[in-house]
Amino acid sequence: MPEDKNRAIAAALLPLVGGAGNLTSIAHCMTRLRLGIQDRSLVQDEALKALPAVMGVVEDDTYQIVLGPGTVARVTPEFERLVAESRGTPPVPEPEAAAPAPATAPAGAPPAPTPPATAGAPASDASTTADELAAHGAALKARQKSRNATPVKLFLRRIANIFVPLIPALIGCGIIAGINGLLTNLGQLPSVVPALAAMASGFMSLIAVFVGYNTAKEFGGTPILGGAVAAVIVFPGVTHISAFSQHLSPGQGGVLGALAAALLAVQVEKQCRKAVPEALDVLVTPTVTVLVTGLVTLFGLMYVAGEVATAIGTGANWLLAHGGAFAGLVLGGLFLPLVMLGLHQALIPLHTTLIEQQGYTVLLPILAMAGAGQVGAAIAVYLRLPRNRSIRRTIKSALPAGFLGVGEPLIYGVSLPLGRPFITACLGGAAGGAFVGLFNQLGDAVGSTAIGPSGWALFPLVKGNQPLATTLVVYALGLAVGYLVGFLATYFFGFGKQLRTELNADPDGTPASTPTPATATAPGPTTTSSPTTLGAPGGVGTH
Repeated sequence: MPEDKNRAIAAALLPLVGGAGNLTSIAHCMTRLRLGIQDRSLVQDEALKALPAVMGVVEDDTYQIVLGPGTVARVTPEFERLVAESRGTPPVPEPEAAAPAPATAPAGAPPAPTPPATAGAPASDASTTADELAAHGAALKARQKSRNATPVKLFLRRIANIFVPLIPALIGCGIIAGINGLLTNLGQLPSVVPALAAMASGFMSLIAVFVGYNTAKEFGGTPILGGAVAAVIVFPGVTHISAFSQHLSPGQGGVLGALAAALLAVQVEKQCRKAVPEALDVLVTPTVTVLVTGLVTLFGLMYVAGEVATAIGTGANWLLAHGGAFAGLVLGGLFLPLVMLGLHQALIPLHTTLIEQQGYTVLLPILAMAGAGQVGAAIAVYLRLPRNRSIRRTIKSALPAGFLGVGEPLIYGVSLPLGRPFITACLGGAAGGAFVGLFNQLGDAVGSTAIGPSGWALFPLVKGNQPLATTLVVYALGLAVGYLVGFLATYFFGFGKQLRTELNADPDGTPASTPTPATATAPGPTTTSSPTTLGAPGGVGTH
């Protein structure tokens, strides 16, 4: 039955993105199905957002459909199978998939049963619907996307693409490490503990190889050559080699060294392809690439990257030990603006380096507080607008995903288009971050053994330098502080009196308690919103 459900979701999605012939690539991350689109005009945004399984859509370098953690990993293989089956045949839209909401509607369509013709369809002058917020959120996202298309930010995005495929392994191994630690502390199953330790540590001991492979793949080199030069870093025999008057150690430089080595390998390989005759290319290019890059890695990059990685770990620990509350306040409060600026992707190698060094990253739980502030703010908006059924329905549908750390529907569908609630939500994130940072400053480090999940989904990955129960309580209290401050700040300061009056109306322009809809002031068609129109055409990629 689950397979049938996932295949049904995939079957509903495929015709709405233009069919198999309109796709150039298919991939997924923690929460999103990422598609390369050939002809953007064939994609039916409103129909996609109307599907029950879709939490929102995000248009970036790829077209991203937010399905949520767990669901996306099950739907993607089914989607790929359907695409493979459909290649070479014209896509046939399925009635079920097309029924929820057509991309456009005739100007004279009947008002009540159909969604508006466009996301920005006019509504009553006295009300604002979730569809209008969605349209505004889409405009904000598009504007920010154009501003983020700078060389530095595009490079950071490519760096993030290297690490995103590693997240499932980091999560799985992180949870196993947590189980192993719990069994060790309880003194249970001593014969199983070593096996769990091997499972948890095996991937991390070779993560440099995977980083090298993905780096070469992302930057246009031969992936296996990137993995080969990165494997030099983890080879036990490097202990017999000295660089800068110091003996090397296996893994020195970690993922940063692997990243640098693979980038160099890509450049060496490209130069070889240009200079070496085709008849000799298969022999000369791989040999020269591995030889040159390997020597530079052993006698330069490993040492330099090792010093940088050590500085990152030392700096993060010092920052939270001496200014934890203030550092947490800044990180928790500014994380979502950093996401909007595209600068958050620079944190991914830092998280991975800290996990590689210490077994957990102390930064992620603090940054996760930003999502808690958004949840608190959304609940306040829900209570402050009792008569705006459209926005309340959007919030009610998006809140479960928000609690699990999927914030795109709430951010781009509610808080950011409204303006001030986004700022008050950031205040909630700042308060939660300051709380967790304070405990780090007091000696109770709260970290995560993997990157990707947030909110409640992060609980299985929480780890620190204190007993697990203590660490879990601190993280839970941090979320509670984020929820509470985000709620209070938005409830009391999130709306001006006039704006609240304008928003606090039924989408038809009448109070919710009035049984007969008034149409005198409604220039556009009446909107009938579905719980599935989360109004989140944009998104924040935190994974």
